[in-house]
Amino acid sequence: MKKIVKRYRYFIAAIAAMLIFTLINRELGLKALSISGHQIKEMLFIIPPIFVMLGLLDVWVPRETMVRFMGEGSGLKGILLALFIGSAAAGPLYGAFPVAAVFMKKGAKFSNILIFIGAWSTTKIPMFLFEIGSLGPKFAVTRLLIDIPGIILIAFIISKFLSKKEIEQIYENAKTLE
Repeated sequence: MKKIVKRYRYFIAAIAAMLIFTLINRELGLKALSISGHQIKEMLFIIPPIFVMLGLLDVWVPRETMVRFMGEGSGLKGILLALFIGSAAAGPLYGAFPVAAVFMKKGAKFSNILIFIGAWSTTKIPMFLFEIGSLGPKFAVTRLLIDIPGIILIAFIISKFLSKKEIEQIYENAKTLE
């Protein structure tokens, strides 16, 4: 029981705070509870398909293939693949992190994982198409042409600033998420 309480202490604290807030300001508290319920419902519809995809990725893609295409020696091929997978992905950013953990388990290069997460968060194809329609093609293309080199640059800077030991620890943490 203590282990469960310790693991979910922040969630329990958030629920308690929301209940106290509802007692203080009923209208605003109920609105906050409604929004929270909507977000939880949305997550329940998004997370299961992501985990199905992760299971298939884990079973269907051998480690050697991932290392060849996105591992240490992948070069430009790994960068382009990380950009493409991140841009083609569907779902909110929190869905990228379990995918990134599977990539780590499969031997993807750390900078390629960072590029994948950056692409997932900023270069999604549906978002790009929406921007073309609502903000114009000039804006959408300009933003994309700035974002892609920025993502790659940030990934390489982060990779260089972290020590080999810190990166290994991140990979170890990804392995223990099962």
